[in-house]
Amino acid sequence: MRILAPLLALLALPAAPQTPPPSTQDLEEAVRRFVAVLATAMDNAAERPDLDAAIYRGAIPAMLRPLDPHSVFFDREQFEQLREMERSVTKGFGTIVSILPGRVIILQTMPGSPSQKAGLAPGDEILAINNIPLAFLDLDQLIQLLSYSRQREAQLLVRRQGEARPVQLTLSPAELDSPSVDRSFLLEPDIGYIRISSFDAKTAGALRETVQKLGGERLRGLVLDLRDNQGGVVQSAVAAAALFLEPGSVLFSARGRNTPVEEVKVPEGFTPYRFKLAVLVNGRTASAAELFTGAIQDNDRGAVLGEPTFGKALVQSIYRISMGAGLALTTGRYYTPSGRLIQRPWDPSFDEYLTYTLRLDPTSARARSEADLRYTDAGRKVYGGGGIEPDHIVPGPVEGFNPTRFGRELYARQVFDNYAQKFSAEGDTRIVGQAKDRRYVRRGFEVDDAMIADFRRFLEREQRIRIDEQAFAKDLEFIRTMIKYRIDFALFGIEEARRTLIAKDPQTQLAISLFPEAERLTALARARANGGGQR
Repeated sequence: MRILAPLLALLALPAAPQTPPPSTQDLEEAVRRFVAVLATAMDNAAERPDLDAAIYRGAIPAMLRPLDPHSVFFDREQFEQLREMERSVTKGFGTIVSILPGRVIILQTMPGSPSQKAGLAPGDEILAINNIPLAFLDLDQLIQLLSYSRQREAQLLVRRQGEARPVQLTLSPAELDSPSVDRSFLLEPDIGYIRISSFDAKTAGALRETVQKLGGERLRGLVLDLRDNQGGVVQSAVAAAALFLEPGSVLFSARGRNTPVEEVKVPEGFTPYRFKLAVLVNGRTASAAELFTGAIQDNDRGAVLGEPTFGKALVQSIYRISMGAGLALTTGRYYTPSGRLIQRPWDPSFDEYLTYTLRLDPTSARARSEADLRYTDAGRKVYGGGGIEPDHIVPGPVEGFNPTRFGRELYARQVFDNYAQKFSAEGDTRIVGQAKDRRYVRRGFEVDDAMIADFRRFLEREQRIRIDEQAFAKDLEFIRTMIKYRIDFALFGIEEARRTLIAKDPQTQLAISLFPEAERLTALARARANGGGQR
């Protein structure tokens, strides 16, 4: 199951400090106080403390908590699970799922995957995994369970549409070819669109190959979609950025308290693509994807559009310590070529830092400070200290319609996904359910008034939703678009669904219209390559 990108160390740093601490006196005194408290508790507490719990789940996590939410201690079992996930990162069941508190619903299965071979289909709901009911789990617990279960054989209890009783399935994970460059097509003649879902070892090569298939240097422009890209391997992200930047261009720098400053540049001898470029980002664009975006923006190579990015760019090192345990420790931070800090400030009381949630205004820029001000190669002002702020802030596909609260609730409750499961592709002989009122559609169908009337009946009779007539009328275009998108997704695949949505996507449409600006920025990059630009 493709749920979350695995935890990866962003940059390998030395496994021990480069210089010894100036004095161990304070450390020794602190250890003595800790041992004294622990011994007193062991001898006198009303109930004898569990030593492992007191140290591994109490003292050590409490020590790391003030640092940042990404410095984590792993006991022996957790550390072995981490290593196993690193070794088996491409394993899974080949399923794209939708996750709500207590609910996991199948959206799509990959051809030939264990999920498809087991008979899972869009609309099926997973009720339990390995005898653990999902109904009482929150989002974080669901994600942890799904991530862990995909590494080994799993027993699933599944409710299928049109069947009265749940069925039990046994799935064995398999090596899956889930490319990070997962969508590409021409938006207009000689204007390409490529989505990069994450950065792995193959991303840069796959990106170059995809660009060539779309037309290579003959392209007039390219839209790179990094929305919802939560990062991955830093080296892969900078190798991808180097495809578009002149040799000698700075890609990023890394700095830590006890590590030397490292500045990474595009190697000499590279011949980059020089067509127009636009990069799409949103609040879920994070980590290595932010490094890529910052390199493009600071070198004035292309226009960045969308919503401010998440703001996570930490150098993490994995240390193996005694008794088989491990430690993931933040040892530095990444900076853009202009010197901007991407990492947002951490407030331990701010829970939304740990789990991204939609802000009331996802397009609002973060507070600016003169201390965070930097300049691009062309002298444009950019600000750091909290993600990458786009050159052009514009809401995404859902927010772009500015739906009412009623429309947002329909989207959040996955009503459009549920409605899409009522349909089958015309001419498709696969058994997709036993619902008596199943409809059949063909590619290129339109959501006409009859389908809207059917959707209204679905809301009232099957979803038990009371329709707000005024809001429904205001959201009608949004509702039509979401119905078509989800049916296309369920029946004809994500690429066809995205083609449908792109036509209504305000960020992509603005990117196309801004290519003249991107051409100007490309000219500046070329001038710098010829000695005409200074940072």
